[in-house]
This record gives sequence, structure tokens and C-alpha cells, in this order.
Amino acid sequence: QVQLVESGGGLVQAGGSLRVSCAASTRTFSWYAMAWFRQAPGKEREFVAAAGRSDGRTHYADSVKGRFTVSRDNAKNTVYLQMNSLKFEDTAVYYCAAGPDGRLRGVRDYDYWGQGTQVTVST
Repeated sequence: QVQLVESGGGLVQAGGSLRVSCAASTRTFSWYAMAWFRQAPGKEREFVAAAGRSDGRTHYADSVKGRFTVSRDNAKNTVYLQMNSLKFEDTAVYYCAAGPDGRLRGVRDYDYWGQGTQVTVST
């Protein structure tokens, strides 16, 4: 069982930056690919970014490529999402998830989920 707890969400102006974190309570953190998803009101949950489990290779949705950076610190059991040049449309609840393969982008591909953290971008 893996428990995930996100933190670092908040309110930021368009064009600003924010970093969200996800701490995992497991001794086998490095075994899991770690991903970020987001869900805006009235919309489906969508893939944002992922970091592979062994090589840490990263993957991004086209909508955030070049603006967001996912990273992981296996010694701290933590994955981060650095968000720069934020846009109003980035407003959503951001969830971290643990799964077998960072190349996978479906909600059903991930086994464990955090409770989410709200990110609001004001214009």
C-alpha cells in the first residue's frame, strides 16, 4: 500500500510560478513511476507529467511541455511538479499518482492516488 500526500497548491497570478510536492509513505518508492494529473471543474482528470521509476525519464502533456518540470527525489520519497508561466487554464486540482510505468497516461494505469491540491491561477 502506498499513501500519497500532496502539498504546495495555492493561488498565483497568471505568468507566475508554483511548485507542488507529493510525499509517499512507502519503502519502495523507487519501484514506482510517479505521475501528476489534474482535474478542472466539469472536466475529466487528465495526465500532466510523469517521472519513470528507474531512469527517471520524464513525460509531459503537450499543454504543459516547456512550462512544467517533474522531478523526483528517491531519498526523500517525494515527487515535485514545478509549474512556470502559469495560465488561467492551468487552474485545477492536481493529483499525484503511483504506477508501474511513467509512459502510461491513463487514469486507470495508476494504482495509488493522493487527495489532491488546489492550484488556482488568476488573470
